[in-house]
Amino acid sequence: MTGGEVAGILVAVFWAILVSFLAVVLVRLAQTLRATTRLVADVTEQAVPLLSDASATVRSAQTQLDRVDAIASDVQEVTSNASALSTTVASTFGGPLVKVAAFGYGVRRALSRDSGDRPAERQQSRRTVIVGRTVPKARGGRNRKG
Repeated sequence: MTGGEVAGILVAVFWAILVSFLAVVLVRLAQTLRATTRLVADVTEQAVPLLSDASATVRSAQTQLDRVDAIASDVQEVTSNASALSTTVASTFGGPLVKVAAFGYGVRRALSRDSGDRPAERQQSRRTVIVGRTVPKARGGRNRKG
């Protein structure tokens, strides 16, 4: 055997190994592509119903939001009506009720006023509550406005 023949045999063996390696790679690649195709088909089969369900859910949510919007506008209208009613009642009955209460307080005060035989310390410790605040009782005959 000459050197050219040995070189030819080595090249042929190298090519045979290379072709075998490429054949194995191509077979594995074909298996991977088949598996990928199967996976994509399965995902497509499952995704279409899921997208259909999601679309139905979004439509249902939109319907519910429209209902909530209608309810909120009704509540806003009721609130404004209640506010107007409250203002009307306060302006209609508020003034006369305050006058009646003030008159009743004045009458009660006039009837309960005694000649000053109470001790001075007891008179000083008595307090009147006005709108959540405690203020000292007015001394003497001074009139306080307010």
